[in-house]
Amino acid sequence: MLRTRSASKRSKGILLGLALVLGSAASEAENIDLIGLNIGGAAFSGNVIPGKYKTNYFFPAPGYLEQWKAKGIKTIRFPIMWERLQHELNGELDEDYAQLIEQTFEQAADNDIGVILDIHNYARYQKKLIGTDAVPISAYEDLLERIAKRWKDQPGLYAYDIMNEPHGADEYWPAAAQAGIDAIRRHDKERPLFIEGNFWSSSYRWPKFNDPLLQLKDPSDKLIFSAHLYLDKHGSGQYKEPLEDDFDTMLGVERVKPFVDWLIKHGRQGHIGEFGIPSDDSRLLEAMDNLLAYLQQPCIPMTYWAAGSSWGKYKLSVEPQDGRDRPQWAVLDKYIGQGDCSRIGPIQ
Repeated sequence: MLRTRSASKRSKGILLGLALVLGSAASEAENIDLIGLNIGGAAFSGNVIPGKYKTNYFFPAPGYLEQWKAKGIKTIRFPIMWERLQHELNGELDEDYAQLIEQTFEQAADNDIGVILDIHNYARYQKKLIGTDAVPISAYEDLLERIAKRWKDQPGLYAYDIMNEPHGADEYWPAAAQAGIDAIRRHDKERPLFIEGNFWSSSYRWPKFNDPLLQLKDPSDKLIFSAHLYLDKHGSGQYKEPLEDDFDTMLGVERVKPFVDWLIKHGRQGHIGEFGIPSDDSRLLEAMDNLLAYLQQPCIPMTYWAAGSSWGKYKLSVEPQDGRDRPQWAVLDKYIGQGDCSRIGPIQ
């Protein structure tokens, strides 16, 4: 049986949760957090379902988040896998996996960190697209309703990222997203909802694929559109090919600007849910610096991909190795606590 939270910790967590819920009111008095991290592990080994804990997938060990609190991190995006949380469509949540998620919320609350809970499923369940006969939109709605009903009072939960990188779902995703919004709002009317877009949530291609998301309705008016951005040739984040000799260190700004312009045009709030680079080329570090400097101006937050103690030698990881920070951290650290932003932008 997994451990439960002590009464003293629960009391502390309730106070933090109240602070998170009232964050919008407090935002006028203090800056919002513009630099966060993705903490990977719980959605590893997507081809091994359900997989074995500590073999195929991982959760933060007790005390893990203390290192990031000490470095100034206040927000994490935490990917989880639908199939592990709910073994059958419309079924009960898996208790062991759910309790591991709860332990992560509790550890985050203890360290004054807010969790963006990310359903890391690409608009699919068991590789079948939401909206088809195999995975009705109602089944996705059922998942998010169970999640919100169970965790609406979790103090470490800052927001819901209702689906990671939808793709091939142009026909279905807007309706599915609306169903997900409605499901959460039946139980949680306070927390922000992060909405990713079609075509893998690409910032560069966002305006081409995601105008239908403008029709989404949230009775709490707390939708935040969340795009992804990488600097390799195809924007996939795999960085398989060497950089071109004429690589432009303003490429990140070029790739994010269509998304930012779309937000400004339509008066919406935005966020970069994933961005990461290898550290083996100084031009990439310079491009990352340029991107973060640009995002600070309109007050658009970013969660770096990725951290987590189980990444090993993953080239985008910012997890310290042998007690030493990775080169990407020096760029991130430069912008932590900066920005002078009272709300999520774009602010012109």
